[in-house]
Amino acid sequence: MRYLKGFYMSLGMFSAIPLPFHLWDAKYMPLMIASFPLVGAIIGVLWWAVAWGLISLGVPVMLAAATLTVAPFILAGFIHLDGYMDTSDALLSRRPLEDKLRILKDPRVGAFAVVMLVILFLFQFAAMHSIAESGNYIALLVSIAVIARCCSTLSILALKHLSISNYGQVLTQNIGAGHKVFVVAVAAIATALSFWYAGIFGLITAAAVVLGYCAAMARVYRDFGGVSGDLLGYSQVVGELCGLIALALLQTGR
Repeated sequence: MRYLKGFYMSLGMFSAIPLPFHLWDAKYMPLMIASFPLVGAIIGVLWWAVAWGLISLGVPVMLAAATLTVAPFILAGFIHLDGYMDTSDALLSRRPLEDKLRILKDPRVGAFAVVMLVILFLFQFAAMHSIAESGNYIALLVSIAVIARCCSTLSILALKHLSISNYGQVLTQNIGAGHKVFVVAVAAIATALSFWYAGIFGLITAAAVVLGYCAAMARVYRDFGGVSGDLLGYSQVVGELCGLIALALLQTGR
């Protein structure tokens, strides 16, 4: 039961999926963090279901692509997209670290955030258009959502937290080796299922998510000297985008 409670708390915190009641208990925080990839599984399944429904109903490709572009952000409550925009503002300011940290915490939207949001949606829409047009391997959307969140969870558990981070020390208290092993196991299962479903294409898509995430995280970790919710959201969005681009490119090689 406590595992279900941890998952329920994670679903309530990291998604916008309506829940029948609110649950918060500090003693379940380690389980809540470890359950984050399972939230990705729920979001991924819903994302895939929307894609399957739109394609099956013969919805025009442009409209289907637009819907699938925004669907994961809506399901997540835009929480990771907010981090992507805040980090883009701070990262592209090219100012000293103190100024970057101030920009990162600033609730106002800057020009760099808007530009990077447009770039994100352009590439994500183009990728989703190719995926929706072919209809091949759309179940890999589930793997993309899960693996990206596995990367975020491992970053939370393994990397240094910024001093401005409000969640770091609180959410990672009493985290044990078992929680980390669980997240790695979920990532391995998602990768194995991707290979079983789509062969080498599944492995390439999974690898693209991990490589994209790691490249983004390496950049922000080097520039900021730690991680925060915004930096994790930024890296996760980039990782998912890389997975979608890889999946779109593979459509032509089928």
